[in-house]
Amino acid sequence: MDPLSKTPSPQAPKTLITELRWRGMFHDMMPGTEEHLSTGQPVTGYIGFDPTAPSLHIGNLATIMLLVHLQRAGHRPVALVGGATGMIGDPSGKSAERNLLDETTLRANQAGIQAQLEKFLDFSEGPTGARVVNNYYWFKEIGFLQFLRDVGKHLTVNYMMAKDSVKRRIGGNEDTGAEGISYTEFSYQLLQGYDFFHLYETLGTTLQMGASDQWGNITTGTELIRRLTNGEGKAYALTGQLITKADGTKYGKSETGTVWLDPTMTSPYQFYQFFLNSADADAPRLIRVFTLLSQEEIETLEAEHAQAPHLRTLQKALAKDVTIRVHSEAAYEAALAASQVLFGGGDLHSLDEPTLLDVFAGVPHLEVERALLPTLTATDLLSVATGGQVFPSKGEARKMMQQGGVSLNRQKVATPEQPATDVPLLLDKYLVAQKGKKNYYLLKIV
Repeated sequence: MDPLSKTPSPQAPKTLITELRWRGMFHDMMPGTEEHLSTGQPVTGYIGFDPTAPSLHIGNLATIMLLVHLQRAGHRPVALVGGATGMIGDPSGKSAERNLLDETTLRANQAGIQAQLEKFLDFSEGPTGARVVNNYYWFKEIGFLQFLRDVGKHLTVNYMMAKDSVKRRIGGNEDTGAEGISYTEFSYQLLQGYDFFHLYETLGTTLQMGASDQWGNITTGTELIRRLTNGEGKAYALTGQLITKADGTKYGKSETGTVWLDPTMTSPYQFYQFFLNSADADAPRLIRVFTLLSQEEIETLEAEHAQAPHLRTLQKALAKDVTIRVHSEAAYEAALAASQVLFGGGDLHSLDEPTLLDVFAGVPHLEVERALLPTLTATDLLSVATGGQVFPSKGEARKMMQQGGVSLNRQKVATPEQPATDVPLLLDKYLVAQKGKKNYYLLKIV
């Protein structure tokens, strides 16, 4: 099977739990969950996503992969976009109250997230076809007093306060910076629990999944189903491992912040580079979590990587697979070409402006007046006109140019007296200056 295909493989593991365990994605489950998933009948399971940003990020992607594996194991995935609960915010893993978003922003966020979810799941008709639902559409019909009377009375405050996500926030904590918890966030688990009950009643959903920090909210749902059905309803919980680095720190942020799935928030080049730069200690786990490569394929890649770690075989396979899955093959090819630019390959003129700026984000950015350019030699350009930041003096510039160690837009500067205008500008406003093998400067003509 093509590892990027959504179609289940006939050689796929027979059980979801087996697949999650070998991939290192399994954390915990309620008793009876594995048996419930092994009856030979499709089980409907769901995961909720908060629309608190216009895009999902790679931490969410690890959770999406739980739904992908659920579907590949012959079950039906449901992705819940929390249009209602997103107005409140989940306190799990948080030390402070969230800022509440307005309804217009939430609606825009929901649309972006739904489009992203549709890239990973098969939404065709049939017993395993995926669904996206929005809890706004059932909560908007329920009044506050009705909810308290029909739902709230079924769970005690003692039960709700025993959840770790609440206990960590009750009373605040000066050492951790926790600020206490409002009634708004305290009620979140009750609302999420009702989501599970509603999906149980309307779609026959009997399983909720999520990251390990969602255990308390998920089990609240299973308990609410039991109580609202007078003990007759049976529902299950399954959580996946939180993705952390080998040193235990949280995974999912780059030096510039969160790694988003939206190409306008994290460019495909930055996205590709993030995975390409994974540490050797992290790559074996990441390739299991974020790709659909088989166990045999991954173990083969690991063996090749062990023979020549400097070739970064694992990281390249990981970055390729995930970039294609999240963006496209064309985006991967462009990211690959851009990544080769700093190593002497790739065509600078093929880069669009965002990618050019991404590639040279870490080098000095200098400005040169456009009106001066026709009067400058290469020596003047890289010394006086750039404030001595490339070369502190004309003499040093001439010396390195005579030795063949200076390039503009990949073209060797032939002589120190070469006119600066001899080199065509990139995008009519940029020059990439290279001094020696590793020193780059991005000149913007303004």
